[in-house]
Amino acid sequence: SRTIMQHDELIWQNIKYGFCSFKSKTKSTTFCRHEYNVTGLCTRQACPLANGRYATVREEKGICYLYIKTVERVHTPAKMWEKVKLSKNYTTALKQISEHLVYWPKFLIHKCKQRFTKITQYLIRMRKLTLKSHKKLVPLNAKVEKREARREKKALVAAQIDTAIEKELLERLKKGTYGDIYNFPQETFEKVMDQEEVESNEGEEEEEEETEGEEIEFVADEDFEESDLSDIEEYEEEEEEKERDRKSGS
Repeated sequence: SRTIMQHDELIWQNIKYGFCSFKSKTKSTTFCRHEYNVTGLCTRQACPLANGRYATVREEKGICYLYIKTVERVHTPAKMWEKVKLSKNYTTALKQISEHLVYWPKFLIHKCKQRFTKITQYLIRMRKLTLKSHKKLVPLNAKVEKREARREKKALVAAQIDTAIEKELLERLKKGTYGDIYNFPQETFEKVMDQEEVESNEGEEEEEEETEGEEIEFVADEDFEESDLSDIEEYEEEEEEKERDRKSGS
């Protein structure tokens, strides 16, 4: 039945010496781009087209599946591959592969298990990388940066001009140069004037605090009383007696 339905050797001879859309040759090896290839190499054992009995492992959205192809389903391409969901546990998944491929060639069993281990390893790495925080590189456009810097400079200059104009107008309004030419609200003007007075008073207080230091006073002789002078004389006599006693003792 196998020779009637599919001749594996004949298909392989056509792929090897003829044309195959999945084949990609390099200087050293020939690779296979077929999605169901278990090794990724273009060889007789690993070719999914030239083998009526074939198995591979694939990953879809973080879940691993075992795909099994048998000769009995070759004539129906829509139902050619049997899809078996593998467990998330590594040991149980390996047992599932060995149970579904009991009497299969050892090459296919080994390669399916090897492919499954590689897929589980890169899934673990993906989960670890997603948990880690990565630095995001944001490209900067030089033209935009220069334009923004120019705008900032212009805005600063405009702000300084506005403040200077505002101060000049306030001084002129204080002096009353304009008189009753402009109709501006008197309340707002008085509020601004009060704020300036408060600020000026605070500045004066700070200056006074800085100037305040140790106050030195000069006292005249008349302020001293006779009792104070007698106390000073008694203290000097006591000091002289102590020095004499020390000299006589030595």
